[in-house]
Amino acid sequence: MTPITPFLSVQDLHVSFQTEDGIVKAVDGLSFDVEKGTTLGIVGESGSGKSVTNLAILGLHDPERTDIGGQVRLEGQELLGADRTTMERLRGNRIAMIFQDPLTALSPFHTVGRQIGEVYRKHKGASKREARERAIEMLERVGIPNAKVRVDEYPHMFSGGMRQRVMIAMALVCDPDLLIADEPTTALDVTVQAQILDLLKDLQQQTGTAIILITHDLGVVAQTAHNVLVMYAGRAVERGTMREVLGSPRHPYTWGLLSSVPRLGTSVDVPLRPVRGTPPSLINPPPGCPFHPRCDYPELAGPELCRTQRPEISPDAGHGDACYLTLRQKTDLRTVAHAAQTTQTTQTAQTAQTTHIKDRA
Repeated sequence: MTPITPFLSVQDLHVSFQTEDGIVKAVDGLSFDVEKGTTLGIVGESGSGKSVTNLAILGLHDPERTDIGGQVRLEGQELLGADRTTMERLRGNRIAMIFQDPLTALSPFHTVGRQIGEVYRKHKGASKREARERAIEMLERVGIPNAKVRVDEYPHMFSGGMRQRVMIAMALVCDPDLLIADEPTTALDVTVQAQILDLLKDLQQQTGTAIILITHDLGVVAQTAHNVLVMYAGRAVERGTMREVLGSPRHPYTWGLLSSVPRLGTSVDVPLRPVRGTPPSLINPPPGCPFHPRCDYPELAGPELCRTQRPEISPDAGHGDACYLTLRQKTDLRTVAHAAQTTQTTQTAQTAQTTHIKDRA
């Protein structure tokens, strides 16, 4: 049987930058696939390589200052090394991106209608009138009221949430096959955040668009993603379905990310357990497993192994992780940690109850 070609396939992607201090290996051997109609959530701390990866997919890095290797294929078409004309035909048309800060991504000198319409005219050959009508249609589609009036307003006349909706309208104006959303809910209040996420899900259901969601918010991932890729120091350390990665995480770094998030039902007096230390330098990364200087369990896996040999995720693994701990060890460690957290929560609740009884007495 002929193997099925993924819609988007990224294989062994390397992205590095030359700086005065040395070569920054921002992405170091990253591989993942995305299918149409699905959402891949890419999570990790700042500086883990999330945005750099997706700018490489779009071909937005400066070729004179960036060294890029590997493969990026969209329905079998190689994008790395493609000429400028090819990428300009794809960007905004088949592949679109919602940038992290809409205020800086939108031009302050042109109305939002003109900026949305410009994309439509370039790729669809539409007239100015057709582009304006399409811009109004898209503003209505993303929930901006009185779109026929607001289409002629400038970005500074919109609130943060509304500017984000304008960015989404611009990204979706040509009905792209792949949408890259880079922190689309950053700096938005919870209500607007929920509206933006619901909007993306509704549009995906309507058009079958594949979405790559870049975020550090695991709550957003839990609401929207079908699959999750956890990045650390430019590499993938765990990947799987959303339920697998968030429900049964295997890598100590993923445990740390989840332990840093407050959960319902947990006492407010129970402290969060953030990942200790700081991310490594991407100019001089540690040998072996890049996470081992911050890991609490290198002795269990074998200290020399963790410090000298780089763990890899098996390409055939469904739910895979880059860690030398055995699956039994990971299960036992997670069970002990969960039991300790439950005990601490119970003790805190009992202490609070005893204090309340004494106060009443």
